Amino acid sequence: MWALVWPRGGERIVPTVSGVILIALCFGLGTAAYNSSSNILFITLSLLLACLILSGVLSWLNLRGVAWRLEVKPPLRTGQVASAGLALRNGKKFLPTYGLWFEWVARPMADPMAGAKAESTVTGKGIDVRAILKKAEAEAVRGNVTLRERLEAQGEVQLDWSFAPARRGRLRVELAGVGSLFPFGFLRKYVGTELRADVIVWPAAVEYRRLAVNGARRIGGSEQRTRVGSGGDLLALRRYADGDSHRLIHWKASARTQQLLVRQFMAESSQGYAVWLRTDAELWPRAEQFEMLVSFAATLVEDLFRAGQLHSLALDGEPAVAVRHGRDLETWLDRLAVVEFKAATADGERGGGTAPTGGGGRNMLVFAPDGTHGAAAYIDGQRAAVT
Repeated sequence: MWALVWPRGGERIVPTVSGVILIALCFGLGTAAYNSSSNILFITLSLLLACLILSGVLSWLNLRGVAWRLEVKPPLRTGQVASAGLALRNGKKFLPTYGLWFEWVARPMADPMAGAKAESTVTGKGIDVRAILKKAEAEAVRGNVTLRERLEAQGEVQLDWSFAPARRGRLRVELAGVGSLFPFGFLRKYVGTELRADVIVWPAAVEYRRLAVNGARRIGGSEQRTRVGSGGDLLALRRYADGDSHRLIHWKASARTQQLLVRQFMAESSQGYAVWLRTDAELWPRAEQFEMLVSFAATLVEDLFRAGQLHSLALDGEPAVAVRHGRDLETWLDRLAVVEFKAATADGERGGGTAPTGGGGRNMLVFAPDGTHGAAAYIDGQRAAVT
């Protein structure tokens, strides 16, 4: 009962419009009852006050025992609809839960003052705190999800919130609060939460054109990849599925396991590419063109990986990383999502200007500006793809 008198931090009960009217009506009836000494008015006043108190108690019981868990499944991509899940459980033994709504917010985690010297708002020059806060709030995505059906005692339900990230980078998805107007709508019960999940938003997918390149060759001859394909080496056995060729059935293994098994072979890549991405500011001076580069590189790399033609990846002057599995590509995309400009060094050398070691020789894809807004990928000085 102490929670009714002194709520926890983050909890608040606010009267709605109908609640304010009810409270004003109670004051009016109370004044009239004391002035006229009318028992009917006192009974009416007591009924209205009891209704108001009962609304607060039922609102407290409605939220009591309800637990929630936040679930955000990566990957997330800029401009594409993502989903955040909320698992609800009613821990009460007898009473169901009604009419909850959940306030969501997804905001970028980038520091708006990153790279600036720390100054106070008193001594700092040119610092507009309101503008900074307004910009951060403008980039936040907010939404509400309502529990439309009642949640039975000891019951569970899954709610989803759909949103589209506005830009790449680190994103914090949090459940800002839980509210309820149950039962009569006189009081608005609100409970703040600290549920949050930090995720990485990959760059947006963009359209581009592939161009024919003379002289492109295989890397390392007929290099084999550990993925399903039509090569000559056996990769694994799996259960037979409709549409599989009967020639792929492994009859001996099928006889031992009493179920049809088919063979999977390693894919033999016909052509492999090494990708080198430079992010220095002298090469990419425009912010919008730099964003186009990042999105173009992410899209092209994914397409090459799906086609089995991606050999290695390198970012600036770092050593090249071989791409053998999907997690290698995902790790690189995570880094690409948070990459920023490389400032020029003191001696005028551009950041990332040194070719990566182990990058892959002749079939190396490099990126350069194409006009004032686009980007292009080059192999040995020839344009291989362009946005």
